[in-house]
Amino acid sequence: MALPSVGAFTDTYLPTVNGVTYTVQAWRDRWRDRGGDMAIVYPDADDYEPDDREYPVRSLPFPFYEGFRMGVPRVPEAIGDVDLVHAHTPFGLGMSAMRVARSRDLPLLASYHTPTSEYAAYVSLGDRVERTVRRTATSYERWFFDRADVVIAPSDRARDHIVETVDVSTPVEVVPNGVDVQRLQPVAGDDFRTRYDLPTDRPLVGYTGRHGYEKCLSDIISATDGMNVTVVFGGDGPARDDIEARAEAANVDVRFLGFLPREELPAFYSALDAFAFPSPVETQGLVALEANACGTPVAGVDSGALADTIEDGVNGYSYSQGDITGFRAAINRVLAEQDTLAEQCLSRRETISIDHAVDRLTDVYESVLEDD
Repeated sequence: MALPSVGAFTDTYLPTVNGVTYTVQAWRDRWRDRGGDMAIVYPDADDYEPDDREYPVRSLPFPFYEGFRMGVPRVPEAIGDVDLVHAHTPFGLGMSAMRVARSRDLPLLASYHTPTSEYAAYVSLGDRVERTVRRTATSYERWFFDRADVVIAPSDRARDHIVETVDVSTPVEVVPNGVDVQRLQPVAGDDFRTRYDLPTDRPLVGYTGRHGYEKCLSDIISATDGMNVTVVFGGDGPARDDIEARAEAANVDVRFLGFLPREELPAFYSALDAFAFPSPVETQGLVALEANACGTPVAGVDSGALADTIEDGVNGYSYSQGDITGFRAAINRVLAEQDTLAEQCLSRRETISIDHAVDRLTDVYESVLEDD
């Protein structure tokens, strides 16, 4: 049976590197490997050359978040005939996706990648304004997702949030983002430590990803303050200067590596003894699963999707949001049980794979076409 042709619309794509970009590109690649067609419409960027079936549209800088661009709603004619439309954003190009679906009478699926309300602090000037922005963001999400035929959530916890908090009436299906377990495998981490001049005589506790204020990354420094570890940050973002300032005042060795090429991530994860993840706003927590795929257990907050991603004593340990003492204890338990936890992480690799995710995505696509 031929796979359906898909028009995917996203406000986040290459050269920006984050979980949404990774997921959209990885799903497209697997779809293509299976003989399917998936066109991607995304905001133009000067330093990225589009691949086959990638269609950039004019974009504008997002004033409240450095490095992020919003696509101007537009539908490139070159996407041709598609069987269904998949929006990976409720904003700019999500509106383009809705327009295509309505004008061609096609099913519209919408992925819920990020809780929009969690970014209210970026655009507000005080608590009262922030509360208003959060309410407005949730109302907008409800309006957009209620106009889709199916909403796709990356985890059970994200699905519960969509149903209970956003209060959408559209059916919600869980499709995990998935991890490329063929590429993300455990490797020797010694070369990585040498290449980045990282110590070999103490544990490495690290994080990689976007440095956003909502991710509470300075909690990693607070939790490790005074511990005999080296903290390693990969990635970048608007909160980096504040995190660096916090690091300078702390009694812990902290290193900032900046953005790492994706081909270096297996070595980065493998070099770590513990992956620290204090972000309470994740809809799945993809980097935690990437770390697990490389055999690295996670010390993370028991909030958002991480509450499902982290199984205490299996692939890491969790702590209550805001409890720095509990965070320190979780890191120490991961370090103490690293060998056992690493084996258990590796035994679960296939269950978190992209192929497993795309199998589920295929089921959802075919189901919505049957119902159309």
